[in-house]
Amino acid sequence: MGDKDETEVKLYVGDLAPLAERLEAAGAVLEHPRTYEHNIRYDTPGGDLSRQYIVLRLRRDTRVRLTYKGPAVINEGIMSRFEAEVTVDDFETMDGILRALGYVPFVIYEKYRTTYRLGEVEVVLDEMPFGNFCEIEGPRAAIVAALDALGLAEHPRIGTSYLGMFAQLKQMLNLAFRDLTFANFEGIDIPPEVFDRLT
Repeated sequence: MGDKDETEVKLYVGDLAPLAERLEAAGAVLEHPRTYEHNIRYDTPGGDLSRQYIVLRLRRDTRVRLTYKGPAVINEGIMSRFEAEVTVDDFETMDGILRALGYVPFVIYEKYRTTYRLGEVEVVLDEMPFGNFCEIEGPRAAIVAALDALGLAEHPRIGTSYLGMFAQLKQMLNLAFRDLTFANFEGIDIPPEVFDRLT
């Protein structure tokens, strides 16, 4: 099991191609090419985990991982939280175990992720159903240095998770669907200025 304190910053980036070019120019190494992710976030039927800001997630991309994340602390747009993760070999069986323990799928969400390594930080370029984002994870000082190297030091930071953004977008745009999937967002145009209003 991998236990760690996760420290990261998240930014909305309309077009990922120029950022990928800046990453390569800065000497970043492509660790994982663009990969599809399927995630299920679980909760109790009464929503106990969400109320405590706890994440219990099962993810399938090139492997299958079960992740626990504790409540987050945000300081100057950089989020820190305890994270524990374990690799499992069977998505459906793990899903069945979680359901047998009383957890239920709270939301299903999808994304495409491209992962780079730049010095001490991991930089991911995420294509979400509602827009494109960059996350930089690592030691706080290295995150600040990477933001500077990539010309993102003054870029607005988003202090919430993708599901937190999704909840706000659902409210702002009066969206009725539960899951954060590409199919659900097909034909929905999200103006970039919306992300300036997310907290």
